[in-house]
Parts: sequence; C-alpha cells; structure tokens
Amino acid sequence: MDIAFHYAKKRCNYGRQPMFCEQGPVLCDNIAANIAERRQYILRNPVHQPTQHTPIWAEHHVNTIRAEFTTTGANHSEGGWPKDVNVTDPEATQRYKRKVEKDDNYVHCVMALAPGMDHYVQQNNAIDMYRTYYAEMRPMPALERNSCRIVNQYRDGGGIGPKRPISSICWQPEGGQRFAVTYLNLDLNRNPKDHIKSYIWDVDNANHPELTITPPCALLDLQYNQREPHIMAGGLLSGQVGVWDARIAGNPLLLSPPHIAHRDFVRNVLFINAKSGQEFFSAGPDGAVKWWDIRNMSETTDEMIMEVVKYSFETQTMAKANGISVLEFEPTIPSRFMAGTENGLVITGNRKGKTPTEKLPALFSAHLGPVWSLERNPGFLKNFLTVGDWTARVWSDDCRESSIVMSPPQRHKITAATWSPTRLSLMLLTQWNGKLAAWDLLRRQHEPVLTMHICNEPLLRIKAHEGGSLVACGNTKGSIFMVELSSALTQSSRNDKTLLTAMFDREGKRERILESRMREIRLKLKQGGEKSPRGSLRDEGPFDVGAVTATYNATVKKELAAM
Repeated sequence: MDIAFHYAKKRCNYGRQPMFCEQGPVLCDNIAANIAERRQYILRNPVHQPTQHTPIWAEHHVNTIRAEFTTTGANHSEGGWPKDVNVTDPEATQRYKRKVEKDDNYVHCVMALAPGMDHYVQQNNAIDMYRTYYAEMRPMPALERNSCRIVNQYRDGGGIGPKRPISSICWQPEGGQRFAVTYLNLDLNRNPKDHIKSYIWDVDNANHPELTITPPCALLDLQYNQREPHIMAGGLLSGQVGVWDARIAGNPLLLSPPHIAHRDFVRNVLFINAKSGQEFFSAGPDGAVKWWDIRNMSETTDEMIMEVVKYSFETQTMAKANGISVLEFEPTIPSRFMAGTENGLVITGNRKGKTPTEKLPALFSAHLGPVWSLERNPGFLKNFLTVGDWTARVWSDDCRESSIVMSPPQRHKITAATWSPTRLSLMLLTQWNGKLAAWDLLRRQHEPVLTMHICNEPLLRIKAHEGGSLVACGNTKGSIFMVELSSALTQSSRNDKTLLTAMFDREGKRERILESRMREIRLKLKQGGEKSPRGSLRDEGPFDVGAVTATYNATVKKELAAM
C-alpha cells in the first residue's frame, strides 16, 4: 500500500498568502411573526413522536417473471439400445445380448448384485404378500374434507393489453377442454373503451388464448351448440346475433340483418333442442324473445313479447314488456323456457302456446331487483335457482308465491350462481368481494360449507364443467380463475338423491300449506272489509311517533346483529 499521494499544482499558485478580516453578522431577511397564529400556539409536553433507528429488512416490492411451460414427450417403449441395433429384429437384439454377456464387467456386476437380490427374493417368498390383514376390524367411515384450489389463471389476452370485465363463460359440450369467454368494457355512452375481441381458451394452456373471435361490435354472450361443438352463437351490442365456427374463428360466418334484430343489446343466447340442431333463441332488455335458424338468418322463426297479461284477449305490446336479464333452457323440456327480468320476475314461457296467457303461464316474484342468475337443478327439473338482491333462492314450480329455500342476506352482493352437474345438492355462488361460496343443501342451509377467497376484485361470472371438478370464475379485471373442487364437493353418495328429494318435497309441502293459509287470511280480511263501514284516517286513534321510531330502530339493530 502506498503511503504517499502525488498531486500537481501550477507554479503561479505558489507563494500567495491568504488574507482574512473580521466582519459582523449580516441580516439577509426579517420575517415578522403572525400575532394570530402565535396566540393559537400551545406548548405540548410531552411530545409523542415515534422513531425507528433500526434498518428495515422487509422488501416492499416484488418483480417476478411469469413462467411459460410447454408440454413435450418421448416414446421410450424399449430400454436403452444402441442406435445401430434394430429393436424390431429379434436376431439383432439376441446377438447384442450375447455380446454383452461375454463382457467381464457384466459378469462382475452380476456377481456383486446377486447376493442382495437373492436375499430380497427369499424374503418376499417368506411373506404372504396377497393376504388381507386386519379383515376382522370394523371399517371406519371415510372422512369428508371440503377443499378447493386455484389450478390456473387465464388473463385477458394472455396478460397483454387491457383488463376488461368478463361478460360470459361457456364450456365446450361433451366434456371438452376448451371454454369461450367474452369481455365487455363500455363507457356511459355504450362505446367500447378497449378492443372488442373475445377468446377461446384451452384448459392446459394459460399463456395465450387458442383462438380469437373478432365480432363487428361488442360481444356480450357466446354459447356453444350442444350437438355441434364447433358452432357458436353470440349476441352483440347492436342487437344482432351472429354465428361463428371455432375451427375458423375470426369474423362471424352469419349475421342477422339489423332491421329484424333486437331494439337493444342482446344479453343472452341459448341453443334449443330442435331436430335440426341449428336453432337458438335470444333475449335482451327490449323485452322480446326471438328464435333463429342458422340455415336462414335473414328472418326470425318465432318471436314472443315478455308482457304478462291477465286475460287471453289482451294484446301484448313492446312498450309494457319486461326487460330480460337472464335466460334458461332445459333440453329435456324443448317447448318451455324461463326468463329472469330486470324488475325481479321469473317468467315461464311456452313456445307452443296459442294465446298470451298460454305463452306465459307462470310468474314468480323472485327478487326486488334484477335476476342475475337462473338455472334449473340438473337432477330435479322442478326446482330452479335464482340470484338477486343479495340473496340466493331455490324455487319449485308448484310454489309460486315464495321460495322453498333461501340464503340469508349477504353483506356483499351475490353476482352469479350455478348448480354442480355431479353433486345435485351443491350450489356455487360468487360474490362482489371476490369470494367463492359452496352451499350444500344436505349439510347446511344457513351458511356455506366452504368459502374461498379467489381474488381482490369482484367476481362476475361462474360456470361449472360437465365433469363437476372444475369451475371457471371471471372477475372485473378480465381474469378467469380455474378452481378445482375436492371429491367431497364433486361426488354424490348413494343416498344423496333420496335425501334431497325428501327435503324438496318437505319444503314444498310446507310452502303450499303457508300459501293456502295466507289465501284464507286474505279472504277473511276482504270479507271483513266489505261488511264493515269504511273509516277514515281521522277515526284512527292517536299514536306515539317516538315509540314507533324506537321499535323500528330496535328491530333494525337486532337484524344487523343476527347477520
């Protein structure tokens, strides 16, 4: 190490003596005190001020690189043969075996491994490997464990581009491994903020979508044809409906003319169980249900106005029609369908009806607000599930005045729900706080058997796979979360269907008894009102406003505490 430091200096800078002089302080500026603020000054003693002198070891940001995987494989049907040996030729393989057996290393290796192998062979021969031990013990019942996990996440456009809310999810029929997703992000004037592409995803590949659907305008719903898995139908923001082929994707193959389209956007599209397998129907907030045939998209095959009338001779008009928020169709009931409206009604439709009352035979006052989800139970077609006004309800076709099962009002809005295709008593609900709730009616009816936090954003759509173990959930940021359910939430036991039938019959009978009793009470009140003279508000006695207010507040506090 050097102890000397060399530096250079010009000769003209040598010999100059520094000159110092004394000088007093100089006033640069003077700011007078504010008398009003001085009077407000308060001396605080002691002063609480937190300090942190230790170093902070926590990392406040994480920059991770998303891993992309590819699936590759090799067919290794025969052990490690050299390249010059033909495996399919028995003479060549036998010749190579004799050559290896003559090698000295092979003989020494066999002699070294033979004693240990002989010991294990004799040990296995001494033990009865195929005997069933502890057969006399009583078997214990299997312990059911309810669990679920996120197996994959599919981001909008593969994580590149905008994050648009999910508007619909549809699985490929016949147990397919693909699902179609539509995205929608509009402003107040119904103009798309981002691009309007939709995607078809493969379950095994979450890096990028398999196919891209390019509609002429924003696409709200996209559904597969149950008979032809490659054909899809969708509803557009312009009120038109289109048909796509998944083998081609891109632009639509067929598009309905604008003059026969819906007056407003198309909210739902469903294929029906027709002989040709080429028919579907659509609905939207304009209150009209239209049937289409792919073979002739220039005109509708049928049309129905969703206005409920009391008498068959009344004329239905579009001005009084109920806007439709969700459609439901069961293939085993080809002529009937159900529609949930924006004002909380569930209307049953019959396509073969002649009069307006026959076309809309049943009406359910389901919710106070729009009906967000409507789906029949796959095993009990008389019972269906609805979602709205922060509750989920199970209805029966025999009870029209009230639901047979209802969930307690939730603090967070329930956005969508679906039945499990394999476990008939299981309902899957998505909430605005990003949680997935699993309700099993045979185990608990007052709370879910399992609740899982999926994401921080609100969940909007949910769709279960035909196998029952996979569930796709979509949120407002354009992400699809693939959730895998445990076997306890997927498989049904031997007596589940019998128990669920008994429960639905019991609850339906109870509701029918209550409905008949309410009709008797209303009839008595009506008869009593006709016999008694009409009174006025002045005839009523005075009442205490404070007492009524106190009673109301106490009731509200009691209900909030019970939630």
